Amino acid sequence: MPRVVLGVCGGIAAYKAVEVCRRLVDAGVHVAPILTDDAQRFIGALTLSALASERAHTSLFDGPDPIPHTRLGQSADLVVVAPATAKLLGKYAAGISDDLLTATLLATRAPVLVCPAMHTEMWEHAAVQENVATLRRRGVHVLDPEEGRLAGGDVGAGRLSDPVRIADTALALLAGNHALTGRTVVVTAGGTREALDPVRYVGNRSSGKMGHALANVAARRGAHVVLVTTANLPATSGVEVVRVESAQEMHDAVMTRSVQADVVIMAAAVADFRPKAPSPQKIKKADGVPDLVLEPTTDILAALGRAKRPGQVVVGFAAETERLREHAAAKLAGKRVDLMVANDVSTSDAGFEVDTNRALLLGADGGADETALLTKEQLAGLVLEKVAALLSGPASAHPI
Repeated sequence: MPRVVLGVCGGIAAYKAVEVCRRLVDAGVHVAPILTDDAQRFIGALTLSALASERAHTSLFDGPDPIPHTRLGQSADLVVVAPATAKLLGKYAAGISDDLLTATLLATRAPVLVCPAMHTEMWEHAAVQENVATLRRRGVHVLDPEEGRLAGGDVGAGRLSDPVRIADTALALLAGNHALTGRTVVVTAGGTREALDPVRYVGNRSSGKMGHALANVAARRGAHVVLVTTANLPATSGVEVVRVESAQEMHDAVMTRSVQADVVIMAAAVADFRPKAPSPQKIKKADGVPDLVLEPTTDILAALGRAKRPGQVVVGFAAETERLREHAAAKLAGKRVDLMVANDVSTSDAGFEVDTNRALLLGADGGADETALLTKEQLAGLVLEKVAALLSGPASAHPI
């Protein structure tokens, strides 16, 4: 049974959280409510305790659990805050955890859906809009308020989204979050290093952030994830991490583990060439400029495409600096994969070493989608939604 933490803040729209709770419970969701002190001025904890799957939580300190925020955050499949006040949005964006709800938001790795509600002047204030933009960049889902009648007889933007829409959005997020449950996903990350000598190497600027984001999001969506990486970055609990350095090491690790995988995502920037005869000793500057002879590395993505079995999904990445669509389409066809994620790494806000990305997603079925500028975790979510759709549909076929 999926678990949702339902946070309720202090606003006149707090009463609508009752309907959100009821709809989620009726849909088979385990709902754990959290009410802020201000929320309890508008709605009683007993009301939500009676309707939810467990009693309403109201304090970090008053209950029997010594660390309630940690337990709630770790066990959640989704956190929904409805209504989310300007105060909550500001504290969440700033990383302030001075009550049970904000502490839970910082203690969870589950997706978060915030549903703002406030007067128009507050919603349109620059500070609130900047806080919302910050949360979006971090991958938080924001269900914008509607226009309509507000407290005090005012009319304008700021009305809490309809409870039916909130519940439907939460259920859609939960469905996406569990689409990979029971699946084995192999993800590669980082740039390989090809030794010149024991000290120097030929490499690239890939940080591994995109691959690690894919692994972390896939794990949160229920997959068993094997992450083959050259990057020294943290991974979500439960991800099996395999450290490699060279293209050959990555090839061996991936091909061995792909045999039992439902999905293989080649997000790593694998070297196309390596020194043919690396020196066993450090090359000395005094000996002059060495002759560097290169040889091709094994094409891991092409090998995966050739070995792909029916029902298995293989995703490739194309880091380009020009003619993005043309080169990505050629790579998609040539490697015989199901989905190609292409991005222009020459831009300053996408590609290597940054936390954001924009991409062109090309499918073997002819589909093409261009994304806006997203966090790498948001892009990972979109890629995995495509993967889930491919897993649930007919097996892709490629001419041999």
